[in-house]
Amino acid sequence: MDFLQMIKGKLEELIRAHGLDLGDEVEVISARSLSPEEAIGHPERDDFPLLKGKEVMMEALFGQARGQAYTDMPGNFRGKLRDVLSLPLKNNYERAVFVATLNAVIRHLGLVERTVHCRDQEPGQCASHLVGFVQERFGRPSIAFIGLQPAMVASLAPHFPLRVTDLDPENVGQSKAGVLIEPESATSDVLAWADVILATGTTVVNGSLTTLIGQKPIVFYGVTIAGIARLMGYEQYCFHGH
Repeated sequence: MDFLQMIKGKLEELIRAHGLDLGDEVEVISARSLSPEEAIGHPERDDFPLLKGKEVMMEALFGQARGQAYTDMPGNFRGKLRDVLSLPLKNNYERAVFVATLNAVIRHLGLVERTVHCRDQEPGQCASHLVGFVQERFGRPSIAFIGLQPAMVASLAPHFPLRVTDLDPENVGQSKAGVLIEPESATSDVLAWADVILATGTTVVNGSLTTLIGQKPIVFYGVTIAGIARLMGYEQYCFHGH
């Protein structure tokens, strides 16, 4: 079974188990694209993907709960829970709507706490804290970093052997904190080289998550993966999420 179809089934089971309704009387879910300022505020660095316009944050509202997901294919959506569950999930827009909604529903149920992106000085603080997290969790591993997050790469590079891959062709071939950014085609080689994988949760939206699972110890970073990490037992790093 397709990974996200399996997740869709788990979400539907959760909805029924907690007495939510898939029918018309369920409160409308609204997912919208956020401006960079709404999503991340005014961080110290200006090279986050959100600020460069390469990715957009989608936000789903369910009751009073908010859930977010990164995507490179933004758009608006309004419907019921059953409408979200009926999405075929064939592109990054549909997957972002589904994942953001999943995060909002699971937040509404009290099963996760951090489903909204950190802001202002918090992204830099999160990156700084990551060094200690990795050292405590893994020692001094070789790290495959999947999905460029410049502040995190800059924090990690002085402390660990590090290789980074990214989908954005404007990043590939560039050097960030002395680390060459490699193309997606190098991922297999990078994973074979590494002891540990640090991967953006956005891999669930762009469809590459399943290519990473089961190869090495893996930690997903960011809010996008919050609900799926809870459902699947994946390790997530999100130091300052809200």
